[in-house]
Amino acid sequence: MKSDKVIKWGILGPGGIAKKFVGDFKHVKNAEVIAVGSRSLENAERFAKEFQIPRAYGSYEQLVQDADVDIIYVATPHPAHKDNVMSCLRAGKAVLCEKPFTINAQEAAEMVQYAKEAKLFLMEAMWTRFLPAVVKTREWLSANLIGEVRLVKADFGFRIGWDPEHRLLNPELGGGSLLDAGIYPVSFASMIFGEAPETITSNSNIGETGVDEHFSALFTYSGGRSASLNGGVRLQMRNDAFIYGTEGYIHVPNFLFAKSADLFINGELKESFKFDGEETGYAFEAAEATRCLQEGLIESKIMSSSETLQLMQTLDAIREQWGLTYPSEQ
Repeated sequence: MKSDKVIKWGILGPGGIAKKFVGDFKHVKNAEVIAVGSRSLENAERFAKEFQIPRAYGSYEQLVQDADVDIIYVATPHPAHKDNVMSCLRAGKAVLCEKPFTINAQEAAEMVQYAKEAKLFLMEAMWTRFLPAVVKTREWLSANLIGEVRLVKADFGFRIGWDPEHRLLNPELGGGSLLDAGIYPVSFASMIFGEAPETITSNSNIGETGVDEHFSALFTYSGGRSASLNGGVRLQMRNDAFIYGTEGYIHVPNFLFAKSADLFINGELKESFKFDGEETGYAFEAAEATRCLQEGLIESKIMSSSETLQLMQTLDAIREQWGLTYPSEQ
């Protein structure tokens, strides 16, 4: 049963992505951000002042111990996710954790198991799942408008400047294209097919710093279904997604930030969906987490913790083919 309780949020890690998240929070109903925690009080206070957050803490531990906080948004770099999330869970807090969920599946499994045993809400912040254009895409698929889905194609790549110390090129920080960019097309394929691939074939370009600068992967599923996926951090891509079925196809332009989706039947455009609202995926994912807490749920059906674990296992399998490990895993 849904309650009318206002869900109170805390922010762990007041960096750039946390600014975008809180900046979009005005669109989230029945929720408010009441606290922020940083490794320095100065940073926390600066963030709190900018976004009019009443409480600022100079350590993550102080934040997780705030009795009034219901859920914490973990916005730190992904090598820190496991320790940060476990700290929240051990304090009895629900968690929305930025993507990629962790460095590897072993870390993810520990987090998911603890949350389930403690009956605490835990969700990966895969914002694309909650964009209205992607929601509409799932509705078209549920209505079987393009017939049986046979092929998914999704790319997400961008080109950053050359800086060996940049987090995306630094192996110490889990840099590379797979975890930061590739998680989006991999997750998109998982959303469409609803299961892990039976086989994975992948290759990558390992750059000077020892991280994957771009990659390609082919997934196969039962019945001859497949997914063709690409990602990059030193290679600008078109960033569209296509879902091909036996009766038609769906095109989601710039699917990561999707504002529209087009449905084609037998080669003809049958329906176009466009979203003109101000909200971004941050507001929609926060709204989903808020709804789940109000209804007493410990995971979202749209982005379940079990699927997140499956995704991390898939990413591990891809890296295994490349022979790529991160320093924290050695």
